[in-house]
Amino acid sequence: MASVHDNIILSYEVDLENEKIRMRTRSHHPELHGDTDILFSDVLAHSFDTPLQGSIIFDIDDVGLEYFISYNRDLLEKGKGQGWPIMYETDEELETKLLEREYLYFVITSSYGLSGWVLAKKLEMITKIRNEKDEE
Repeated sequence: MASVHDNIILSYEVDLENEKIRMRTRSHHPELHGDTDILFSDVLAHSFDTPLQGSIIFDIDDVGLEYFISYNRDLLEKGKGQGWPIMYETDEELETKLLEREYLYFVITSSYGLSGWVLAKKLEMITKIRNEKDEE
């Protein structure tokens, strides 16, 4: 998988209908001349904090579903009565359903700006090399 460490987030699109999130990023290192699209598929839920122009990704990690509930206790308590992220009665039931449906918990950390997480089944990174004409 491509590294997006130090990539600048150019934009992101949340496609609720098709359960996808696309982040367009550019390498912070000019000599690399690379743009990388980060694609999350089969997205169940996400949360992004502090999206700023020039946000810089530190890393994206699959940290394991066992951490999702404890890291997001407040959000889960607020959303439970509204069926967010899904209908469930207990934390154990939520974790079991997420595991059975094969969701992954991706945490986005930043050096600056946007951070957050995505519950999705798949993560892809597609790197495109920019040529000098693209930069003019």
